[in-house]
Amino acid sequence: MPIFMFSQNLVYKPINPFFGGDTFNYQQLLASANAQNNFEEDSGFSFDQATDLENFTESLNRQLLNSLSQDLFTQQFGDQSLSVGTFVFGSLVVEVSPTSNGLSVNILDTATGEQTQITIPN
Repeated sequence: MPIFMFSQNLVYKPINPFFGGDTFNYQQLLASANAQNNFEEDSGFSFDQATDLENFTESLNRQLLNSLSQDLFTQQFGDQSLSVGTFVFGSLVVEVSPTSNGLSVNILDTATGEQTQITIPN
Protein backbone atom coordinates (compact mmCIF):
# COMPACT_ATOMS: atom_id res chain seq x y z
CA MET A 1 0.00 0.00 0.00
CA PRO A 2 1.59 3.26 -1.09
CA ILE A 3 1.87 6.19 1.34
CA PHE A 4 1.26 9.62 -0.06
CA MET A 5 3.01 12.62 1.43
CA PHE A 6 2.54 16.25 0.62
CA SER A 7 5.03 19.03 1.14
CA GLN A 8 5.57 22.62 0.26
CA ASN A 9 8.56 24.90 -0.11
CA LEU A 10 9.42 26.90 3.00
CA VAL A 11 10.73 30.35 2.19
CA TYR A 12 12.25 32.59 4.86
CA LYS A 13 11.72 36.27 4.31
CA PRO A 14 13.47 38.51 6.87
CA ILE A 15 11.55 41.37 8.44
CA ASN A 16 14.47 43.56 9.46
CA PRO A 17 15.71 45.73 6.57
CA PHE A 18 19.29 45.40 7.80
CA PHE A 19 19.12 41.67 7.08
CA GLY A 20 17.46 41.85 3.68
CA GLY A 21 13.89 42.60 4.73
CA ASP A 22 11.53 45.13 3.26
CA THR A 23 12.73 48.72 3.76
CA PHE A 24 9.19 49.82 4.62
CA ASN A 25 9.54 47.91 7.93
CA TYR A 26 12.29 50.27 9.14
CA GLN A 27 10.01 52.88 10.78
CA GLN A 28 7.95 50.26 12.59
CA LEU A 29 11.06 48.50 13.94
CA LEU A 30 12.63 51.80 15.04
CA ALA A 31 9.43 52.87 16.83
CA SER A 32 9.25 49.49 18.57
CA ALA A 33 12.88 49.73 19.71
CA ASN A 34 12.42 53.29 21.00
CA ALA A 35 9.29 52.24 22.92
CA GLN A 36 11.29 49.50 24.68
CA ASN A 37 14.26 51.75 25.47
CA ASN A 38 14.28 52.59 29.21
CA PHE A 39 17.52 54.58 29.16
CA GLU A 40 17.57 58.36 29.37
CA GLU A 41 20.44 60.66 28.57
CA ASP A 42 22.05 62.39 31.53
CA SER A 43 21.56 66.05 30.80
CA GLY A 44 23.86 67.11 33.69
CA PHE A 45 27.04 66.00 31.90
CA SER A 46 28.59 68.43 29.45
CA PHE A 47 31.92 69.04 27.80
CA ASP A 48 32.05 72.76 28.56
CA GLN A 49 35.53 74.15 28.88
CA ALA A 50 36.44 75.94 32.08
CA THR A 51 36.94 79.69 31.94
CA ASP A 52 40.31 81.28 32.62
CA LEU A 53 39.07 82.37 36.05
CA GLU A 54 37.98 78.81 36.92
CA ASN A 55 41.34 77.42 35.73
CA PHE A 56 43.21 80.01 37.82
CA THR A 57 41.09 79.23 40.91
CA GLU A 58 41.65 75.48 40.51
CA SER A 59 45.40 75.98 40.07
CA LEU A 60 45.57 78.21 43.14
CA ASN A 61 43.65 75.65 45.20
CA ARG A 62 46.05 72.90 44.10
CA GLN A 63 49.07 74.99 45.06
CA LEU A 64 47.61 75.85 48.47
CA LEU A 65 46.74 72.21 49.20
CA ASN A 66 50.23 71.14 48.09
CA SER A 67 51.83 73.70 50.40
CA LEU A 68 49.59 72.60 53.28
CA SER A 69 50.40 68.91 52.75
CA GLN A 70 54.14 69.69 52.64
CA ASP A 71 53.85 71.63 55.91
CA LEU A 72 51.95 68.75 57.55
CA PHE A 73 54.55 66.27 56.31
CA THR A 74 57.41 68.39 57.66
CA GLN A 75 55.66 68.83 61.03
CA GLN A 76 54.98 65.08 61.33
CA PHE A 77 58.28 63.69 60.05
CA GLY A 78 60.72 66.61 60.15
CA ASP A 79 63.61 66.44 57.70
CA GLN A 80 63.80 62.66 57.83
CA SER A 81 62.30 60.36 55.25
CA LEU A 82 58.88 58.73 55.44
CA SER A 83 58.82 56.18 58.29
CA VAL A 84 56.86 52.93 58.43
CA GLY A 85 53.71 53.02 60.56
CA THR A 86 50.11 54.18 60.77
CA PHE A 87 49.28 57.87 61.08
CA VAL A 88 45.93 59.62 61.59
CA PHE A 89 45.18 63.11 60.20
CA GLY A 90 41.56 63.92 61.11
CA SER A 91 39.42 61.47 59.14
CA LEU A 92 42.41 60.26 57.06
CA VAL A 93 44.30 57.13 58.11
CA VAL A 94 47.69 56.86 56.40
CA GLU A 95 49.46 53.49 56.57
CA VAL A 96 53.06 53.28 55.36
CA SER A 97 54.53 49.80 54.83
CA PRO A 98 57.49 48.33 52.93
CA THR A 99 56.82 46.08 49.91
CA SER A 100 58.97 44.28 47.37
CA ASN A 101 58.36 47.15 44.90
CA GLY A 102 59.28 49.91 47.36
CA LEU A 103 57.24 51.78 49.93
CA SER A 104 53.44 51.43 49.93
CA VAL A 105 51.29 54.31 51.23
CA ASN A 106 47.62 53.45 51.83
CA ILE A 107 45.30 56.40 52.51
CA LEU A 108 41.80 55.73 53.88
CA ASP A 109 39.16 58.42 54.37
CA THR A 110 37.10 57.03 57.26
CA ALA A 111 34.31 59.56 56.63
CA THR A 112 33.57 58.43 53.05
CA GLY A 113 35.31 55.03 52.82
CA GLU A 114 37.42 56.16 49.86
CA GLN A 115 40.83 54.53 49.67
CA THR A 116 43.98 55.34 47.69
CA GLN A 117 47.20 53.38 47.39
CA ILE A 118 50.49 54.96 46.34
CA THR A 119 53.65 52.94 45.66
CA ILE A 120 56.97 54.76 45.97
CA PRO A 121 59.57 52.72 44.04
CA ASN A 122 62.97 51.86 45.55
